[in-house]
Amino acid sequence: MIQYIADDDHFKEVIARVPNVKKLLWIGTADIKDLYVGDRPFLGVLADLVSRGREVRLIHAKEPGPNFREDFDHYPILFSEMERMLCPRVHFKIIIFDLTMAYIGSANLTGAGLGMKARGRRNFEAGILTDDPELVDAAINQFDAVWAGFKCKKCGRKKFCGDPIK
Repeated sequence: MIQYIADDDHFKEVIARVPNVKKLLWIGTADIKDLYVGDRPFLGVLADLVSRGREVRLIHAKEPGPNFREDFDHYPILFSEMERMLCPRVHFKIIIFDLTMAYIGSANLTGAGLGMKARGRRNFEAGILTDDPELVDAAINQFDAVWAGFKCKKCGRKKFCGDPIK
């Protein structure tokens, strides 16, 4: 399956899958904000996953703003159990579900990016959702190369990295 995802379909087709993760969820994004799913912070959804023993990894390019940090503080399990790293070079938007499905696209982990803001405040976004093994493996390999630090030696932005891998 390869499905084209546009605009607010990001919420309906991608974010709606997050609570159903059975083993792991990997998220790579340049920007992350205090995203809400209905009236609930997305961080609450992630906290539920972690509390049910799911592995959640998050790579993002910059420190989130104060609203995100305030929401994050309400979920101490995320601080202790969710794996998170900063990489100022990350600009990809990848979400990997249980190593069997991947979203690869343009949408950051923000309300405007994922179609969760009011109609006039959403970004125009595009991506694909797929379970094609070659595409899923390519997304896994790119995410994992950053996560494992394989790209760090030649990055050229080490002085800006708040979370360097030795």
